[in-house]
Amino acid sequence: MSELASASVETIVVPVAKDLGGFGVRRVLPSAKRRMVGPFVFLDRMGPADFAPGTGIDVRPHPHIGLATLTYLLDGEMFHRDSLGSSQQISPGAVNLMVAGRGIVHSERSPQDFRASGGRMDGLQFWVGLPKKFEETEPSFEHHERDALPEIGGEGWRLRLAIGTLHGHSAPVKTFSTCFFADIQLDQGAVYEFCGGHDERAFYIVSGQVEIDGATFAADQLVVIRPGARAAVRASEPSRFAALGGDAMDGPRFLWWNFVSSDRERILAARADWVAGKFKMLEGDPEFTPAPELKAL
Repeated sequence: MSELASASVETIVVPVAKDLGGFGVRRVLPSAKRRMVGPFVFLDRMGPADFAPGTGIDVRPHPHIGLATLTYLLDGEMFHRDSLGSSQQISPGAVNLMVAGRGIVHSERSPQDFRASGGRMDGLQFWVGLPKKFEETEPSFEHHERDALPEIGGEGWRLRLAIGTLHGHSAPVKTFSTCFFADIQLDQGAVYEFCGGHDERAFYIVSGQVEIDGATFAADQLVVIRPGARAAVRASEPSRFAALGGDAMDGPRFLWWNFVSSDRERILAARADWVAGKFKMLEGDPEFTPAPELKAL
């Protein structure tokens, strides 16, 4: 495991482990070393966790503003519901994109079939910050199955493009700024080259071990590539990583709880609206997540 940057690597981030009601996650972004990469202001590794029959994930209805959530599973199943009336089961390799914009509420739970049998759950969830002119856009939801996403391959590597544009290919998922997220798998000894073309780029190692410029990087590290560098990533063993990046955001963002905004006062107003019950809730689901105490932004 390397903690040193190199000619191609700017920063290495080691995630912080958190517990979400018995389900472990690793918070990759934001971190003390890196607040965001392109428009990606948040990244959680959900799991891996093994659930016994009769158990599962229950993330109760909660609000978002000023962002789009992108959910991508590596293993298991999840069921999404939101205040637009969307109901969607997501499987590994598919993409759920929920645009919060001016405000939305959603829940994330294990579906009944998964809960009945139990099994492994593993996945990634990103928050994509919206440019200032789109922060108050109308909320929306879209789902794309894995066979609708572009798959690209080279010598010993395979890539599924989940959002944005990469290597001349574009995913069918809505974007508000120039960005990409790709699921990349490498055979042992294979090399994948990160070319330029985006302001900011990084990759989170899901499994395996890779080398760049003679430095070794292990699973659960976020490796941030220097601007303009052409980083050749060599797999010292079979490896999988999530590559992400895009244009730098149009200014800093405030993040508090589930809210993202370029305006501190907008977050305060959103919290007040949630506490006052002004968000539209999920039909038939009386549960909700109370807002935490407000701390300094």
